Amino acid sequence: MHLEPPKLVVHHLNASRSLRILWLLEELDVPYEIKNYQRGADLLAPNELRQVHPLGKSPVITYGDITVAESGAVVEYIIRTFGNGKARPSASGEVDDLYFSHYAEGSLMPLVVNKFVFGIVPGRAPFLLRPLVRNVMNMLVSQMVDPRLKEHIRLIEGHLEKSGDWFAGGDDPTSADFMMVFGVEALVHFFPNLVGPKTKAWVERVHDRPAYKRVSHLDGNVLGRAKM
Repeated sequence: MHLEPPKLVVHHLNASRSLRILWLLEELDVPYEIKNYQRGADLLAPNELRQVHPLGKSPVITYGDITVAESGAVVEYIIRTFGNGKARPSASGEVDDLYFSHYAEGSLMPLVVNKFVFGIVPGRAPFLLRPLVRNVMNMLVSQMVDPRLKEHIRLIEGHLEKSGDWFAGGDDPTSADFMMVFGVEALVHFFPNLVGPKTKAWVERVHDRPAYKRVSHLDGNVLGRAKM
């Protein structure tokens, strides 16, 4: 008896980092299905996602009996399982691919999230306290978040000046690029006048990929699309 292979399902939350997973799957030409979830008015994921993974976060994929959460783990699993040699760096790009695949969530995204959260907190404070809360949040951002993000802007620009089109070099995106897209788009959104030409060119290169175009309409990015 011929058994049908399991279906790969992307549990896609709007305005989340799962867009990077959809882009990767399109690049690899992997068949998949999307199960959509919508954020509530509080911007939080719906409880239905907890039925897929206890933390109720996205991205998360299911493949038969296998459930994989966390962006880095999902990207690595997909490339290992379905890549057939694609999305792999050359030997000379392996270290950069490894570094930026982990840097994206380990160093860059916590600051991006802090800047976003500190920006929306004043609007959720009691009306009479909003001016005070806004002043406190603005101080935190200006003294603790923005200076560090500007360091990351310089790091990314300097690296792309050396690596060329993609973070691990080479002619096509690798794990590092799929992992970096959300954070770099956020930098362009927050600091359009500070992000360097190599970084902007990288974002344009990503946006011009046919695979990216096929899924970008699903994003609903809470930051808005990167403007350059």
